Amino acid sequence: MTVTGSVRDGSGAITRVIPQTDHATTGYAASASSLEELPIVKAPHYGRWLGVLVVVVLIAQFVTGAITNPRFDWPTFAHFFFSTTVLTALWVTIQLTLYAAVIGFAGAIILALMRQSPNPLLRSVSWSFIWLFRSIPLIVQVLFWGFLGALYTHIGYGVPFGPVFGELATKDVIGPMVAAVIGLSIHQAAYGAEIIRAGLLSVDDGQREAAAALGIPLRRQFTRIIFPQAMRTIVPPATNEIIGLLKGTSAVFILALPDLFYQVQVIYGRNGRIIPLLVVAVAWYVILTGLLSAVQFYVERFFAKGAHREMPPTPLQKLIRWSGDARVTLRENWRQRHVLVRRSVR
Repeated sequence: MTVTGSVRDGSGAITRVIPQTDHATTGYAASASSLEELPIVKAPHYGRWLGVLVVVVLIAQFVTGAITNPRFDWPTFAHFFFSTTVLTALWVTIQLTLYAAVIGFAGAIILALMRQSPNPLLRSVSWSFIWLFRSIPLIVQVLFWGFLGALYTHIGYGVPFGPVFGELATKDVIGPMVAAVIGLSIHQAAYGAEIIRAGLLSVDDGQREAAAALGIPLRRQFTRIIFPQAMRTIVPPATNEIIGLLKGTSAVFILALPDLFYQVQVIYGRNGRIIPLLVVAVAWYVILTGLLSAVQFYVERFFAKGAHREMPPTPLQKLIRWSGDARVTLRENWRQRHVLVRRSVR
């Protein structure tokens, strides 16, 4: 800080600028510099560390119990995990899930569009279908289609309420696999329709109005504008439904269809190794669910392109970034250690 003073000599008054030190400002600067040198200490989170400790202890107990408990019978688990019988049954489960998911969600799209139709008949039919097949348990639907031949011995094709051109025995047309796919697909369509309808309703009406003002055809409005935005809302609950469908395929055991759960039952019914065989089924269901979750991540990432400026990193990108940060940290630690060694030598 400075002050102005006046000094008079022989030639007259001369004004000079005389610097003076402001002790308050100097003290503040000294205190600020000293504060910058203080180490930064993070606030302790005792509750968080306590929670981490509890979780680690529980996981350690579970893992230790699973390894040391002889009733898990891990040799039997290892023997049947990759056995031909189990892998064949696993393929049947995958086929049922794939067929029912594709057919079910194709029907769900049609039902959701019917629910939004201005035609009251289409809305009523869609609502009745969803209400009826959401009310019937899955195992009852599978059982009904499996024993459809007891209700209708023959299925014919021809003119409604008119002549029949040909007919086939129901048992020859609808076998156990077809009956299981029909039951699972109808069940999935009833639940998926409400998921898709919710996704369509989540798109703002302004999007439709803007597309109509631009003269875009209705079909193109749906495929290019409405449906891609609705998928951001549809994908998470739809993936949950597919995962539920994967586990729901175990209901086809009522038709003696050799899926994963049924085949595991057959095996432990012969050798009495119930727990290790059930763990085999659980392990495969967990693996398939993990694969579906990975697919969900990439599908969500794909449809999030128009909503986020920066896409969330993939697991591979996270790994690359983590390895790069680790290399930088190691290099910096090595440099600091080298500097300290040189100073100590001097």
